[in-house]
Amino acid sequence: MKNVDFYDVRVVDATTTSIIIDNGNVEEISVNYTRGGGIRALCGGSWGFTSADGYFNEKKALNAASELAISMHSRNPKEKVELAPVEKPVLKDLPSVKIDPRDISIEEKVELLKEMNKRAKLDGISSTSTAYSEAEVKICYTNIDGIDCEYELIRSGFVVSAVASENGIYQAGRESKFGVKGYEIFDENDALELAANAANEALQLIHAKPAKGGNMPVILDQELAGVFVHEAVGHASEADLVLEGSSILNKMIGKQIASPLITIVDDPTLHEYGYFPFDDEGTQSQRTTIIKDGILSSYLHSRETSAKLGGDPGHSRCQGYSMPIVRMSNTYLDNGNSTFDEMLEEIGEGMYLIGSRGGQVNTGEGIFQFNAEKAYLIENGEITTLMRDVSLSGKTLEILNNVTHVGNDLKMNSGRCGKGGQLVPVSDGSPHICISKAVVGGT
Repeated sequence: MKNVDFYDVRVVDATTTSIIIDNGNVEEISVNYTRGGGIRALCGGSWGFTSADGYFNEKKALNAASELAISMHSRNPKEKVELAPVEKPVLKDLPSVKIDPRDISIEEKVELLKEMNKRAKLDGISSTSTAYSEAEVKICYTNIDGIDCEYELIRSGFVVSAVASENGIYQAGRESKFGVKGYEIFDENDALELAANAANEALQLIHAKPAKGGNMPVILDQELAGVFVHEAVGHASEADLVLEGSSILNKMIGKQIASPLITIVDDPTLHEYGYFPFDDEGTQSQRTTIIKDGILSSYLHSRETSAKLGGDPGHSRCQGYSMPIVRMSNTYLDNGNSTFDEMLEEIGEGMYLIGSRGGQVNTGEGIFQFNAEKAYLIENGEITTLMRDVSLSGKTLEILNNVTHVGNDLKMNSGRCGKGGQLVPVSDGSPHICISKAVVGGT
């Protein structure tokens, strides 16, 4: 392709199946096949991007992207974009599927979801919902440098939720499991038991006491600590946000920003929901240590941000065949040496926060607020009263420095992460952690 410095083509073939059961009734059954491509071209400092559905003429698509890049560069010249060099990725240790979901009939899948609905419909539960999704995806990538690679992957998972209501109070319980695996995900996680767990949690929370807010020591369970790691630290380490001036971690590489107990890693090679063998720029996936013993070690990079800031590329991802941007994969706080009992003894009086119901974070100002699913008071080193409607908020760097214990019980949770209007599969995780001082919100 003449007059462009770089181009690449990413073709995606995907078949997705979705089933939703609402209060025992089939709400949705859909099987969708999509095919298309995302085509980028770079001229000087300008990117041209086009996407195409179905079977498309690659040469025409490249011409369209190239003409767009050339036009933008001629009208508004920018500083030339450099891309970090990469080698052709080597595919190894791909996840294996034990039970191919394509071998299981829709009818059998519906029956299992209906049975999960029944298990969740305990006395006092006003509504239930179960959902299943699977996706078989084939990714083919080529670029101007002769890199030509592809892989196929299956992702599947389920979610069950139950809502309890009493005297105008509503509380929900939820369980979900998603992974780079097949239909065996139901057997490995005992879906029927999880459905009952979701219902029991909703029923327990109806009778829980509303939490009172304040400044206090807290213990975070693996899920809530993992959400903190992903939202407050992971996003702030994405190099495109750093370059935009939207991260508190700007110019902090090599500096102590957290307790020496803190080591945070992003690893797309793990067989978790955020797995990929190479990213959407054809860069081999590899483990990146973001924080090592409290010191900021690396940002997460695309080829472009890597060339500007240093560090290894390999974290450029996109939804479908959109424009790739810097994204996380499997992000977690690594294990420490403490036990949960040691944390309870350390705190004495405080609160134990469990699970996540979302929240918000401002990576530029370094502040966050997350909602826990539930919490328990800690009194005299013992777990006592169940509390509901609890939140955790604060300044990211203060919380990182207030961590006094990191557990040895790392656990991962899966979900989808939104950024730039795109959703991608991710996992996040952590062991239990103890924080000497945090702002807990309540009624």
